[in-house]
Amino acid sequence: MSLTREEKAAQVDAVRESFANASATVLVDFRGVNVEMITNLRARFREAGVEYKVVKNNVVRKAIEGSKLADNEEFTANLVGPTAIAWSFEDPSVAAKVIKTFRKDFADELQPKDRPEKLLVKCGLLEGQVLDAKRVEKELATLPGKDEVRASLLAQLMAPMQNLVGQLNAPAQNLALVLDAYRRKEAGE
Repeated sequence: MSLTREEKAAQVDAVRESFANASATVLVDFRGVNVEMITNLRARFREAGVEYKVVKNNVVRKAIEGSKLADNEEFTANLVGPTAIAWSFEDPSVAAKVIKTFRKDFADELQPKDRPEKLLVKCGLLEGQVLDAKRVEKELATLPGKDEVRASLLAQLMAPMQNLVGQLNAPAQNLALVLDAYRRKEAGE
């Protein structure tokens, strides 16, 4: 059953909006991956807050018309064959991390020795910059996540205060130790 013009336009608008709102995007070739594995991958994406869709290449081309991506040959060259798109809206590295972890968990099935690899990253987008497949897997997938950055920042902000409290408590602590030592000496311990 084919879609009406309105349904096609709505689909193009949804893809355009996802590209506009995403902090990072990863395009994936999902050929050869069985239904069970794709279902598992979709569940992992949902859990991580990533939007994952299989999209026709023509829909993507129409969605990016008039944007910088439409003129980017590095990006449009990847719009061949089956394409699935994973959009990360909050944490830019999460989609790439999910794919990397998934590929590691299913390495035997995705990277058979006698056949071509499955679930290949085509390219990625990070704040309008196109990343090739290697950069997505090596750089984007290894970026610290939003929670990791927050924890690191919080630790750096708290360190001076913790040092100050330690410095302020040191004289009182030393006095208590001296008084305790004097008490022990007087008691003959």
